[in-house]
Amino acid sequence: MSTVLAKSRPPKTESAPDSDGKTEVHKKFFWQKSKVAYDPDAIATQPSVFDDPETLKQYQPPAKWENTHRFDPLERWTWREEFRLIRKIDFRIMVWTCIMFMALELDRANIGQALADNMLPDLGLNTNDYNIGMTIFRVSFLCAELPSQLVSKWMGPDRWIPTQITLWSVVAAAQYWLSGRASFFACRSLLGILQGGFIPDVILYLSYFYRHHELTVRLGYFWTAMSIADIMSAILAYGILHMRGVQGQSGWRWLFLLEGLMTLVIGLFSFLLMPAGPCQTASWFRGSKGWFTEREEKIMVNRIIREDPNKSDMHNRERITLRLLWKSLKDYDLWPLYILGLTFQIPMIPVGQYLTLTLRGLGFTTFQTNLLTIPFTVGHIVTMLALSYIAEIVKELTFVAMSGQIWVLPFLIYLNVVDTTKVNRWVIYAVTTLLLSYPNAHPIQVAWNSRNSYSVRSRTVSAACYNMFVQASATIGANIYRADDAPRYQRGNRQMLAILCMNIVVYCLVKTYYVLRNRYRDRKWNAMTEEERLNYLATTTDEGNKRLDFRFQH
Repeated sequence: MSTVLAKSRPPKTESAPDSDGKTEVHKKFFWQKSKVAYDPDAIATQPSVFDDPETLKQYQPPAKWENTHRFDPLERWTWREEFRLIRKIDFRIMVWTCIMFMALELDRANIGQALADNMLPDLGLNTNDYNIGMTIFRVSFLCAELPSQLVSKWMGPDRWIPTQITLWSVVAAAQYWLSGRASFFACRSLLGILQGGFIPDVILYLSYFYRHHELTVRLGYFWTAMSIADIMSAILAYGILHMRGVQGQSGWRWLFLLEGLMTLVIGLFSFLLMPAGPCQTASWFRGSKGWFTEREEKIMVNRIIREDPNKSDMHNRERITLRLLWKSLKDYDLWPLYILGLTFQIPMIPVGQYLTLTLRGLGFTTFQTNLLTIPFTVGHIVTMLALSYIAEIVKELTFVAMSGQIWVLPFLIYLNVVDTTKVNRWVIYAVTTLLLSYPNAHPIQVAWNSRNSYSVRSRTVSAACYNMFVQASATIGANIYRADDAPRYQRGNRQMLAILCMNIVVYCLVKTYYVLRNRYRDRKWNAMTEEERLNYLATTTDEGNKRLDFRFQH
């Protein structure tokens, strides 16, 4: 577990001090049983470095932090207050965040429905042109990740994210006027540039409101919103594509236009519904007193800072300098997670990207194809949420995240050994649906990266870097299936199976790396006397996850 050790303090747990100074372990999630009788009016304040006057001085939040006025090391609150507050944060912050992600996915993924409506023939394109267009989109998305994150950190996510949504929705709607190869490539590039950075921007924003284990689960719901958007897109496409012939235009043109206008509305409302931080919710639209009371703001601030004292090391509108950027980029302890981001989804990407084309090739109609994409999306939601909860309950990230690779393995073997051109189309549909229902470890790994960053500066850059590697994997995956390998894609399927086997090894190596790093720090920390530890805390120039009192989570 990622943690800070003060003096001889053991790693933190989900516990609270009782009247005798002991700690009682309480449940994290509503269905779990506590190891003690659950008392909603018991003190929920967690042990922290702020409980010791000597270490309090070393971790005292600076005056520049926007929430300093609500920090109080003596603040105490009950489980009842905390759970009520979390529900309120979920309603006020998380719900709209999910809606914004749905806007991203509607404008990013509706090209799949457009393909089912003969978009490529209408524009005089082939599947290789489509691959190039998707590569342009992914590369543009990737290149925009870090600059977007730096702009967001400087302006504030509450200003930059709504701007992004508004701008990309205009480009998405403009795809109504696509005329050929050049315009298709241009729109793909613009969409990638404007959408790039949205996901890490949101992750940094959510870290202002949630503790680590809460963020993992909320990111599970965050990516669930993406899957819900895929379902909505399929249903909307079923209706909108019937507009083929209206004003002499193809149905896919109306799909791009109408869904782009929908997301434009979401972008404009986002300017009104995104507060800058826990203590900055007051506005003319949200009310002069804001969404939270003074008591709730104190609980929000202190519960977050007690778990991760480094969340106060930067103001939420403070820019990242080039020196800080370089320091974050060369943080080698995060590169194992970047490598996972590069490879873990590649075996699943080609099957998903070509699903609508595959279903059309199997003889399903345009409208059947769009509806047949819904079952795997529902399965994906269930497995992904289950995986996010399991990771936090069993306190194991690496092997739980790796389970998605194990899920996909038998289906990839099937695609490699069976001649799919001679199999009943419903069997192929079942295999691809089950494959794409795999439990996605993306929410776990995004939160994992955030925890192991352990500073706002590092978290800002690492969130973008991790997502850049994920987008690079999408670029690789988008080019595995090639026209000269159709219709069985035997070469591509062999490549996907080889990468999947490699991924299993990579997960094991990442686990080994973090275990060894923690053991090394344990030896150095345990060899110190109490006086040496306090002197280290008072004088060290080590920052974030480079501190000897920090332990990596794995």
